[in-house]
Amino acid sequence: MGDGAGLREAEVICAREAMSDHREPELYHAGEPESDVDEESDGLAGSGEVTDENCLLKKLEINVSEAEKRTGKNAVNMQETYTAYLIETRSLDGQPDTQNSPMDSLWRRYSEFELLRNYLSVSYPFVVVPPLPEKRAEFVWHKLSADNMDPDFVERRRIGLENFLLRVASHPVLSHDNIFTLFLTQDNGWKEAVNEANLQVKADSRLKSLNATFRVKNPDKRFTELKHYSDELQSVISHLLRVRARVADRLYGVYKVHGNYGRVFSEWSAIEKEMGDGLQSAGHHMDVYAASIDDILEEEEHYADQLKEYLFYAEALRAVCRKHELMQYDLEMSAQDLASKKQQCEELATGTVRTFSLKGMTSKLFGQETPEQRESKIKLLEEQIEEGQEQLKVQNAESREFVKNSWLEIERFKDQKNRDLKEALISYAVMQISMCKKGIQVWTNAKECFSKM
Repeated sequence: MGDGAGLREAEVICAREAMSDHREPELYHAGEPESDVDEESDGLAGSGEVTDENCLLKKLEINVSEAEKRTGKNAVNMQETYTAYLIETRSLDGQPDTQNSPMDSLWRRYSEFELLRNYLSVSYPFVVVPPLPEKRAEFVWHKLSADNMDPDFVERRRIGLENFLLRVASHPVLSHDNIFTLFLTQDNGWKEAVNEANLQVKADSRLKSLNATFRVKNPDKRFTELKHYSDELQSVISHLLRVRARVADRLYGVYKVHGNYGRVFSEWSAIEKEMGDGLQSAGHHMDVYAASIDDILEEEEHYADQLKEYLFYAEALRAVCRKHELMQYDLEMSAQDLASKKQQCEELATGTVRTFSLKGMTSKLFGQETPEQRESKIKLLEEQIEEGQEQLKVQNAESREFVKNSWLEIERFKDQKNRDLKEALISYAVMQISMCKKGIQVWTNAKECFSKM
């Protein structure tokens, strides 16, 4: 009798706790005021210890100085041709004359840059990781080869890879990563360090990302808007680059056709005595004008590469949004599981079933569980509920930290983007003005030649 009374008392206590706790677990949403975010968190971006002032670029000079075509065997033992890039670094710590300090150098393939960036993306999910330059040329005018072994393209990619390293080295968080430092300074061993970091374990599958996108019940509006913005930014820049490529094609044709003026004026000068010198000189100016387009469009390609960087940055923005969706999805699944366990505990304790279940139907058909079985199940559920509450608490804290850090990072990125694109567009306009002025000068010179005939 004593055991039965004790069991009934335990049921009543469990029922009271279950009914008092049976509510939707509180979830953290990124739209909450910033004052709700824990100020004592250990996140890198919010700690105040990592700033632009003490980034790696202040301590290390970094250059990708040259590219070299090589032949070797790949992972499946097949012969392949690839390009290797020479990374040179020089320590700036305590060096009064940096020109006299020794340079360290090592060679890296493009695939190694890719591995580094993947590692940074997975290890720092809240960071808008700088993109790599394109692996194969896109949005090019017809004279520029799309071959990834073309010397002009390789040179542009060398510049892009150097820019990537400088971006990372000046970042307040990424620049302090040990594996990034190993990438720059240690010829061997850095890949092993990446493997030890369990890159694959941390990475989320595409299927899970897609599932999270469609099943998150309470998506954060700011991240949703950011994802839409990144889509639109990519669309606008893609269209701009296509227009630029078409204009460059037509401009190339117009300039080269001016070479026909030079040929015709030269032929004409051969049959004229008084007009011959003037025609010959005018023809020379036309030839110079026609040849100048090659340098002009190669310079223009540099500005196109600056736009392409932000074309690829759009994907980096979307990656941060996807990681937030995954985090929110896991949070909601944990809360749902916890609510389900609390309901099960309440039903077992009170003996009432509020929702239809196969287990409840089985109990009606084959008899109720014994008090000992119910007590054992209640105890197990209580333990699972306690674990679930603790897990949800941890996930909420991680979500707060992610949102705080990612939004600081996004604000930093916006400032950088506005500054860079403004500078690139102004430089592009100045180049166009200069090109037009040179065209006017050529025709002014031709006019003077004609006036002297």
